[in-house]
Amino acid sequence: MLTEKLKDIASHASSKMDGALRALDQEFNTVRTGRASTALLDKVTVEAYGSEMPINQMANVSTPDARTLTVTPWDKGQLAAIERAIIAANLGFTPNNDGVNIRINIPPLTEDRRREMVKQAAHMAEEARIAIRQVRKHSNDDIKKLEKDHEFSEDIGKDAHDEIQKLTDEHIKKVDERFKKKEEEIMKV
Repeated sequence: MLTEKLKDIASHASSKMDGALRALDQEFNTVRTGRASTALLDKVTVEAYGSEMPINQMANVSTPDARTLTVTPWDKGQLAAIERAIIAANLGFTPNNDGVNIRINIPPLTEDRRREMVKQAAHMAEEARIAIRQVRKHSNDDIKKLEKDHEFSEDIGKDAHDEIQKLTDEHIKKVDERFKKKEEEIMKV
């Protein structure tokens, strides 16, 4: 039963750290790389029907080619609101409204803009590292509490702390690998 508690702590920590990696992947999808991606508009919200709604709940977003995004609203009356929301999101491109669809031409990134995007991705990676370290801290606190309650020896506690640190190191290495890959993707001309 004792080892079960420690296994539960490690399992919980691992799943939380995996969640931080999934969140990082979602964040990285919103970073522009010079290619059109429907994920570029994931954070855009539109004022419609009395509330803020994500653009993908109001329209079909597609990529007909590598440099173009097309937004086709399900309610044509929301076309202007979607266009305003895209402009207000300040994503670095201008939408073209033809009365039926909104077409967005994705311009190639300049060297300065690429460096800016890498900085943005680095910030996202650091946020993921912080989240992983927070999980480590909470897990270690849980282990210390069990240790303080004399549920197991110091040696077992030390082994549990080492296991949590090993998990942390593995997940931070994965963050670093994902960031390196994203950086190469952004800087690729």
